[in-house]
Amino acid sequence: MSSWVVTNTLALLLLPPGCLLLLAAYGLAIAKRRPRAGRAVVGAALLMLYLVSTEYVADRLLRSLEPQARDPLADGRGQAIVVLGGGQYFAAPEYAGADTVTAQTLVRLRYAAQLHRASGKPVLVTGGSPAGAATSEAGAMKAVLEREFSVPVRWTEGESRTTLENARLSRRTLSAAGIDTVYLVTHGWHMARARRAFEHEGFRVIPAPTAYTTGYRLTALDFMPSARAL
Repeated sequence: MSSWVVTNTLALLLLPPGCLLLLAAYGLAIAKRRPRAGRAVVGAALLMLYLVSTEYVADRLLRSLEPQARDPLADGRGQAIVVLGGGQYFAAPEYAGADTVTAQTLVRLRYAAQLHRASGKPVLVTGGSPAGAATSEAGAMKAVLEREFSVPVRWTEGESRTTLENARLSRRTLSAAGIDTVYLVTHGWHMARARRAFEHEGFRVIPAPTAYTTGYRLTALDFMPSARAL
């Protein structure tokens, strides 16, 4: 089993709903010896599972991670645009079975294309193939940017499996070109962690987050559990 699989398995167990299901299982396990405590633990787990399954709570949790929105190009010192991969869409039947990008990655590429047109800065795409596919995330991202957005990609980093590796391997590529200040493109909720990783590698990061959590108005549906919110 690869380290990537192990790391992500542990992450899924520590985040909802995995951690809440483990908590409920613990409550059931102690219920025979301590009925009241067991019922309380199971009830707490179910209540928390309900809460994080609602759009109202999920949106507010995501917004707590997102930086304040501002124009990244107002800081004109960026030397390149770095776009982080957000997953692969394997063997897409509507694209003749080719591997391509997920909807999450496509959102990042769209914003990177806008930044490139507005600034003229060169683009680096980063993302390997943790699942072992022949096409890396970066390779699929490059294809979409160039064919569908007519944006040239100068650098393709296709070996990384995590955000930390995105930063380290991008540093290796860009330092050779004398670049240490970058516009970093990823989802708003992912920006804080991504920024720390890139700054740890010596980059000066100008955040360029996209896909903020927004809404029109509250309705009763915002308090109903849904798979999307979870």
